[in-house]
Order: sequence, then C-alpha cells, then structure tokens
Amino acid sequence: MNQKKMSMRKMNRVKNQMILLTVVDLLAAVVQIKTILGERVNKMGTAKELKQTVKEKYGEIAVKNQTGCGCGCGSKSNKIVGYTVMQDNYTNLEGYIAEADLGLGCGVPTEYAGIKKGDTVVDLGSGAGNDVFVARAIVGDEGKVIGIDFTLEMIGKAMANKLKVGFDNVDFKLGEIENIPFADNAADVVISNCVLNLVPDKRKAFAEIYRILKPEAHFCVSDIVIKGELPEELKKSAEMYAGCVAGALQQDEYIGIIKETGFNNVQIKKTKVIEIPDDVLKEYLSDSEIEKFRNNKVGIFSITVVGYKN
Repeated sequence: MNQKKMSMRKMNRVKNQMILLTVVDLLAAVVQIKTILGERVNKMGTAKELKQTVKEKYGEIAVKNQTGCGCGCGSKSNKIVGYTVMQDNYTNLEGYIAEADLGLGCGVPTEYAGIKKGDTVVDLGSGAGNDVFVARAIVGDEGKVIGIDFTLEMIGKAMANKLKVGFDNVDFKLGEIENIPFADNAADVVISNCVLNLVPDKRKAFAEIYRILKPEAHFCVSDIVIKGELPEELKKSAEMYAGCVAGALQQDEYIGIIKETGFNNVQIKKTKVIEIPDDVLKEYLSDSEIEKFRNNKVGIFSITVVGYKN
C-alpha cells in the first residue's frame, strides 16, 4: 500500500513537472512571438518612414525641376549636394532627352541590358524617363517601354516629356517595386538605375522582377553596394539614404538575394569605386571617425548586374 502511494506521489510529481515545463515553454513561445511581431512592426514602421523620405526627396526634385548630382542628391536642402556618384554621361546616347535626365543614376543599365528591337522593357524607378527614352530608341516602333515610379510628381514629369516627343509605345505607371503593376511573364527585359537599393524589402523587389519577366528573360540594373561596415551616423542619415548610400547592402548579400530569388547566370558587368569626399563626411563624422573610416577601407561601389530567369 505504501509503495502504491509512493508510486502515485512520484507520478503526480512528474506530471506536475511536465505541466510546469509546458507552461514555461508556452510562456517562452508567447514572449518569442511578441518579440518577432514587435520587430516586424518596427521594421514596417521604419520601411514606411524610409519610403516617405525617398518619396519626398524625389518629389521635391521633380517639382523644382532640379538636376541631381547622382543617385538622388539633387535637393538644395541635401547636405551631400556636390557629391557625385560618378553618373555616366548620357548625352551621346540615341534617344537621350535632356529634360528627362535629372542626374539621378549611377550607371547606364541599357549598356549591358541586351535589349533588342521589338522587346517589351520595364524600367523600375523610371523618374522623368531618362532610361525609358534611351531604351525606346533600341526597341524601335515594334517594341514597348513602360516606366514604373512611386512618386506622382515624377510620373507627371515623365508624361510631360512623353508628350513632347509623341511616342505611343512608351508609358509611365504609378506603382511600387515591391508590387509592380505589370502582368506575369510579360517583360523581355527589366532595367533599373540606382533605385532598388532604396527599396526596403529587396527580396520582394527581386521576386517581383522575376514574376514579370518572361521565361529565360533577364534584368540589368545599376545600383549601389558596399563592402565593409558604414559608420552608424551615415546609416542613420536620411540625407545619405536618399543619396543611395545608407540604403545599400553588402555586395555579397545583394548578389545572394538575387540568386536566392531564382535567377541564374548572375554577373556583375561593371564596377565603379565611389569616393566620399572628406568635406561630406565631416557633416556626419568627427575627424577621428573619418580617419577610422578611411583606414578600414570601407568600399562604396556602383555595380551593373545582370541575371536570367529560368
């Protein structure tokens, strides 16, 4: 009888311990879920703020009819005015329209895009239409070029430029790169110039590019990437974000995201080193921090990348 009672007590003790462990596990799970949800909410808030910052900067450039100094640094209120992100010269390219060139790029994606006559081309973050009109000169009357931009002011400026030249196979649509207003499997080539690094969810952006491309079609984008760690002061700066620097990923991570999306034969066709002048860095860093920044040899680059859909 005593053995039976002892056995019962032991079983109850084990049962209570199991219940306690289950409760502890549940509490831990609840805490983890709350933490994850909290991080997602914070990320969503940050993403919205960053998008709003970029939208305001580019809207200001469009409204004031300003020419930027490369990759979005065209506003007079921007502390990095005078900082040139080594923008390539478009003036000798067929299809070039001066009014569409706001100096906001960091490369010439059409140079390596392999666009052919009759192609359907989509330009993401098309601005006032600079790359769209260059691409249109290549696709000819048989093809079509569609520009996508999430800034209403830029769409208005691009449409005004379209009316001046009278092309009926060029169009501009208001939309976001994470949710491109374009049909599945419909584009021969997707291009973009110094814009994707400004998109908070880059995985979603490349997934959307993959979605709209035809099978075996490809993209070609010029963008900003970094090697090494940027100082926190530069990362946090809205001015640098609008200037395409703080929104940039590590080069390996950037290429990794493209490959993870499903693209193959991913190649960097062109690389340019970008040097930030000391007078610009002094807006954000102390002399000792600038020296450390230089010694660490943090690299900021413009790259032009191509990738092919299966």
